Amino acid sequence: MLACNNLTIAHGDVVAVSGVNLQVGAGETVALIGANGAGKTTLLHTISGLNKARSGDIQLDGTSILRLSSDRRVALGIAQAPEGRRIFPGLTVEENLVVATANWKKIRQSCADDLDRVFQLFPRLKERRTQLGWSLSGGEQQMLAIGRALMARPRLLLLDEPSLGLAPRLAEEVYERVKVIASAGLTILVVEQNTVLALAVADRAYVLEAGRVVLDGSAAELRNDSRVREAYLGR
Repeated sequence: MLACNNLTIAHGDVVAVSGVNLQVGAGETVALIGANGAGKTTLLHTISGLNKARSGDIQLDGTSILRLSSDRRVALGIAQAPEGRRIFPGLTVEENLVVATANWKKIRQSCADDLDRVFQLFPRLKERRTQLGWSLSGGEQQMLAIGRALMARPRLLLLDEPSLGLAPRLAEEVYERVKVIASAGLTILVVEQNTVLALAVADRAYVLEAGRVVLDGSAAELRNDSRVREAYLGR
């Protein structure tokens, strides 16, 4: 479904991502792991259209999307739950969710069924549907960020550091929901520093260091790779 081909991304004169090749098949969950500053979020932002690539290509279903705006990419089925959640603090939980339907509400479809699916996935959001975003806990805000991305009816879901800033139990709870989403067949690319959680949910993974892919393989292979264990999992 998604292919990044020899992708290079720069911030001014600083090259953040260099010559990355990455693929995500339909229905797969793929993890992009690495330390802070490795270029993971930069790569994700470029896939969603928030950054521009210096060279290379990004293809969705074999067609280049490199020159498309971010809203056109959303219309094609790419949605992102960003690092730091970025919910609207002055909107209620339900309003935060409904705002993500703007791209497809033009066809005058009801979003009631979409809301029900999100509330089944995250029952706590249903309990807090009239609360303002700022009043939610960090874990609840992360659930809301993922739920909002799902409301865009994506074919490809981009998750950027979903465990960031969460207590271990809450991070595990969020990832349990990610497993449910993946089991329904949605294609997922997840960027994560918490390698244990990422490899537990992923089919395959890439390791990014200093803007370059240095390892890739099945999640099981990387869990058992001595270099990954020493660098990210502990001996």
